Amino acid sequence: MEVKFRDLRLISYDRAYEIQEQIFNKIIFHKTGKPIIENEVLNHLLFCEHPHVYTLGKSGSENNLLIDYIQLQAKNAVFHRTNRGGDITYHGPGQIVGYPILDLEQFNMGVKTYVHAIEESIILTLSEYNIAAGRLEGATGVWLEAHSSHARKICAIGIRTSRYVSMHGFAFNVNTDLTYFNYINPCGFTDKAVTSLQKELNKFCDVEDVKLKLKENISKVFGMKLIPDTKK
Repeated sequence: MEVKFRDLRLISYDRAYEIQEQIFNKIIFHKTGKPIIENEVLNHLLFCEHPHVYTLGKSGSENNLLIDYIQLQAKNAVFHRTNRGGDITYHGPGQIVGYPILDLEQFNMGVKTYVHAIEESIILTLSEYNIAAGRLEGATGVWLEAHSSHARKICAIGIRTSRYVSMHGFAFNVNTDLTYFNYINPCGFTDKAVTSLQKELNKFCDVEDVKLKLKENISKVFGMKLIPDTKK
């Protein structure tokens, strides 16, 4: 299955959402009867980084943001409510944010299988750095030492689907400034820590190398062929 890949680099959350929504709506449009142009590739995978931003899912509580709007401004951060699932999370520089916008029916995937596949892609990528990662029952995302008192999340996942088309996605902490997580209850948890690849390896990581490994693992897990999206 061919999927267009585009790295948006550092981009505002609002602008990235607009791009996602355009692709998402186009896929929905074609699923509801509009013929597809021959050889047109509708499925997309976007990578990006965001300036400091906190996003709250539709089922989340604003009480999990622990600072006020004046303090947000002092941290050069903004806050957005969004239509993804999940609670509150942080995005910022040094984090790989991935937005797969896919017709899951074309991949023979339900929503649970889709989330599991994203997690598996991250787990495989971490294994290439000799980091053992896994899942925590009752919570999405990728965790280290998940079933211990040292459980810590390295990748958050929050998605939206309609007519089995996905948007939003994952946030993988690579060289992320983890102090920004001190101002929220990440994903609504008050008793779980967060971590990054940099913290676990105790060194700054080449984010382009991580992206390359992650792209390869996503391709393998989903059975997709990534092709460059040349659209500016």
